[in-house]
Amino acid sequence: MKDYYQILGISRGASSEEIKKAFRKLAHKYHPDKGGDEKKFKEINEAYQVLSSQEKRAQYDRFGQVFEQGDPRQGFNFEDIWKQHKGSSYNFDFGDLESLFEDFFGTPQKRRTKSQGNDIRVDIEIPLEETLKGQNRGFVLHKWVKCSRCDGVGAEPGTKLDECFSCRGIGEVQQIKKTFLGTFTQYVICPECQGEGNRPKTPCNVCQGEGRIKEKERIEVFIPAGIDSGQIIKVMGKGEAGRKKNRPGNLYLKIFIKPHPIFERKGDDLYLFQSIPFSLAVLGGEIEIPTLEGKKFLLKIPVGSSPGKILQIPGKGIPHFSHYGRGSLYVQLQIQIPKRLTRKQKELLNKLKQEGM
Repeated sequence: MKDYYQILGISRGASSEEIKKAFRKLAHKYHPDKGGDEKKFKEINEAYQVLSSQEKRAQYDRFGQVFEQGDPRQGFNFEDIWKQHKGSSYNFDFGDLESLFEDFFGTPQKRRTKSQGNDIRVDIEIPLEETLKGQNRGFVLHKWVKCSRCDGVGAEPGTKLDECFSCRGIGEVQQIKKTFLGTFTQYVICPECQGEGNRPKTPCNVCQGEGRIKEKERIEVFIPAGIDSGQIIKVMGKGEAGRKKNRPGNLYLKIFIKPHPIFERKGDDLYLFQSIPFSLAVLGGEIEIPTLEGKKFLLKIPVGSSPGKILQIPGKGIPHFSHYGRGSLYVQLQIQIPKRLTRKQKELLNKLKQEGM
């Protein structure tokens, strides 16, 4: 016969609270999801199911076993429990069940969330020309900032912080939930001190104990050369200020590049459609083309260039974001076909026609 008291490591006179405490400790240690012994966990679960029930415990203490439908050694059988309650007035609350397992196997970090400042996300649109070199961009945000009077503490200067009377400085309080599996205790953030563990004896006159106030703040952010649409710049600590000196959030800038009337960007390369006269396409020569910098560039047109021909100019594209150098400028030629001709132009074309052109 199994000694359920020995399995849980408790005495036969253990209270209900001691049984729960012992089970919770062992469940954390042996749960299979945490790398524990599955067989041992089932044994612990079986012992708890018996000893946590006043009726089952009384039977076990008297007869050494429990007389009921079903074998307690099977542990939690949620399907059977559901069937037992189906049709009754009990409402099956999956939220309670989730809270139960969070209480058993969750981590304190997940349960407790201090008043860290929120992140801020801002969209910024910049002209294509401004991607050629890095620059500082300034803008104003209306957000939570640290209170300058109390330096974010939340108390009037020269006054002290008192321990929170609700949580006794822990920052968490117990919350008791009743489910069909029994009564369970979980820890939640203290509503009085918001997890701080203390409260100002004399709240700050400006922020009223919050440690932060809503205010406009000018922020300058460096935007590197070569940045592209959709890329995000993360600025640590420039989001909303946290309550009472808690960690501030971050600022995330999402970049959008304005469409350019002449150039089209593809990665770090630029594309330009350039019209040239028919004679230049045939005879070749040079032509000035625009660049993103605003300066003219002398482009050499090869003899016999056909419509749609693409010429590459290295180093005239967008600076590479992660390394030195620049992309290329690709110029696609479009041949101008005149719709109206002068008499002299017609005569010259007719002569070329006679020459087989």
